[in-house]
Amino acid sequence: MLSLFANFSLAQVVIPVPPTTPTPPPAQELVVQPQQIRPLPGQLDQIPVFNSNSPEVIQTEGILLSTFPPYGKASPGAHLNFPLSGRFDVFAHHIARSNTPEEWRPMYQGVLVHNAGSQPVTLDILQAVSYVTNPDAPFINLPPYMDNPFGLVYSGPGSRVATDILRGVHQSSFPSQIVIPPRQSEMVLNLPIALGNSRSTLMRLRTNRPVYMASLAMYAPLNSDRKVDGKPLGTPGLPYRPPTLDEWRYLLFKGNLAGPRDRIPTPPNQTNGKIVYGRVAGVAVGSQWRTEVVNRPGASDLTIPQPGQAFSYPLSTVPFITLGTDQVQSAPLKVRYPDTAYRAHGNYGVQYHLTLPLVNRTDASQTVTLAIQTPLKPDEEEETDNLHFLNPPDSQVFFRGTVQLRYTDDRGLARTRSVHLVQHRGQAGEPLLTLKMPPGDRRLVEVDFIYPADATPPQVLTIRTLRSP
Repeated sequence: MLSLFANFSLAQVVIPVPPTTPTPPPAQELVVQPQQIRPLPGQLDQIPVFNSNSPEVIQTEGILLSTFPPYGKASPGAHLNFPLSGRFDVFAHHIARSNTPEEWRPMYQGVLVHNAGSQPVTLDILQAVSYVTNPDAPFINLPPYMDNPFGLVYSGPGSRVATDILRGVHQSSFPSQIVIPPRQSEMVLNLPIALGNSRSTLMRLRTNRPVYMASLAMYAPLNSDRKVDGKPLGTPGLPYRPPTLDEWRYLLFKGNLAGPRDRIPTPPNQTNGKIVYGRVAGVAVGSQWRTEVVNRPGASDLTIPQPGQAFSYPLSTVPFITLGTDQVQSAPLKVRYPDTAYRAHGNYGVQYHLTLPLVNRTDASQTVTLAIQTPLKPDEEEETDNLHFLNPPDSQVFFRGTVQLRYTDDRGLARTRSVHLVQHRGQAGEPLLTLKMPPGDRRLVEVDFIYPADATPPQVLTIRTLRSP
């Protein structure tokens, strides 16, 4: 007896597969957290920051940021004519992508410093850290909180750079000092960004005389047998090499602004319609925000909230998103390009050092928590007594970085704790610190963090007194 399937091949047999139903995202609940929101005491310092972040994505070679004088340059508008002297910082964050499908070479970023004077310049590199996404600091999924005592927890170059600078790291690849002869230039950065990767850099510098600085982008030149001082330029086994100082100088004098250009920001006086903040390319004013968080100006302590209540201080606020405080923390810019941000929104690379002298003025023991949170940005008129969160929060990460806490614990011992924090949009977060404070107890808490690249402001620092059981 012949099989019913004798005249069919396996290729002709179609077995219907029931359609799969995609798993719907979890339902989100809007959580309204009533509490007082206070402006953060203090202000940014006056240290200049050479801030190179526009264009964020580089596809064409050129000038990212130049404080050189415009005369003698092929593109005068690409040079802001702003000398730097004394203490100043350098922050840079860029992504490299190919301009054509055939391009495969990495994009090099160079930071060039020039002494235009007649005397040597001593440039002290107090701290310098630079990482690229791969292989240095890939983006990986991390839990919301991870203890990070040795700085080994990070996700992305912005997170790793901020963690290292906070811990006082100075990469050995950077010298501690450079002496620049009169009317000469030196490179303080000349590193590759593989296509599709980002590089974050943060430096703390000091110079005894004015200098000019430029951040530049160039595809890696092809390797050759050329030599400088008897040494080959190329890296053995690689078909490309780092650009030379002369090649960087040629680009500085003959090049134009790198591209593609970012979206043009909304003028500060425009308050209607969609707000575009833009990316930063200029010299900002403000490297650190160091302050004592107290009840009012001139006070010596910070009274904890009443049981069941809380108050918050916004961190890294921007225009139109101040969470009801009318306080804009974005660093002002001394000079900028006309198509870039009007302020250093996000304060990337800025260190917040907050001292909280907590005191329990109640007649009972209280449990006090301290947390950093990422509330929703209000779409309409801001409320001054509510923060809005999502449960569960969105998938989009808004903050990746290390927070350092110094405090006296419940046994009277001085403690230092470093926590790597990952927060998503609308995440209320769990306490970073819990203290049991007897009546009249005074407890000093210090909070330190550097606002990392790849983060989205603002966040809040929340002090809460738990309700008694």
